[in-house]
Amino acid sequence: MALRNIRNMGDECLTKVCKEVTEVNKRTEALIEDMLDTMYEANGVGLAAPQVGILKRIVVIDIGEGPIVMINPVILETSGEQTGDEGCLSVPGKAGTVTRPNYVKAKAFNENMEEYIIEGEELLARAICHECDHLDGHLYVEKVEGALKDVNYDED
Repeated sequence: MALRNIRNMGDECLTKVCKEVTEVNKRTEALIEDMLDTMYEANGVGLAAPQVGILKRIVVIDIGEGPIVMINPVILETSGEQTGDEGCLSVPGKAGTVTRPNYVKAKAFNENMEEYIIEGEELLARAICHECDHLDGHLYVEKVEGALKDVNYDED
């Protein structure tokens, strides 16, 4: 498919609340494919539609176990706590310490608009929370404990 431009912090699109998806059509399917391609090309773990300039409640995640597509995700339950470094494709070259739930249970729709429940711990829980925040116009930098630090991801 096609790679999309990732919006960076300061872009107004990243501060807006996204609209619910009511149907999946060819344009939505293309958007999801483009989001996955863009996320993989940028070596990301997750990507939300507003990060590519589309104000729809769509998230893609892959923590190394295959792609997860979440349309209209809602976090139902959280528990525990984890604190660790977090980064974002929309805040390139930076990372910060963020505390998130260690366990998350969420409901969402897949590409066929079939509802499902997903449960995740550790990195998956962090990714779900991080990407869902994007859908409500929030960046992880709002939750950073201390200062952002520079990170250098060497190309292999």
